Amino acid sequence: MPYTPIIAPSDLTTHIYPEILAEITRDDNGALAAQAIEIAIGEAKIYLSRYDLVAIFGNDTTAATFSDPYLTGLIKVIAIWQLICLANPNINYETFRTRYEDTIAILKRIQDQKADPRWPYLDTTGLTTPPGIAMSIKTTKKRNNSY
Repeated sequence: MPYTPIIAPSDLTTHIYPEILAEITRDDNGALAAQAIEIAIGEAKIYLSRYDLVAIFGNDTTAATFSDPYLTGLIKVIAIWQLICLANPNINYETFRTRYEDTIAILKRIQDQKADPRWPYLDTTGLTTPPGIAMSIKTTKKRNNSY
């Protein structure tokens, strides 16, 4: 089964007018929009490492088994931000920049466990430490100073 992202380029029209999307991508049959969606999914995955990313986004061999309209809305905002960085005809850049920054802030709150959207968690029963949590301890050699 080939990999299909959780949203298609045509789904972006809920957050941006189709004629503006066509002008930005220059009617390239969705190639730039698909690339922006992949970048957006990759960016979201950075913040969601404690969740089951295969169930949420799918991979090359498995389709996504979970669907959440709130998450797809966040992905759409990030993807459209990637597109309007190319060109922004008839789009208020500052307003959309604020939407993008708010989206990243939401993802950071989820990452910091200050918000729990009830998405499927990664099964860590066989692991000794949860993924994404790295800890390093280092100390310097003790000095015996005398005055």
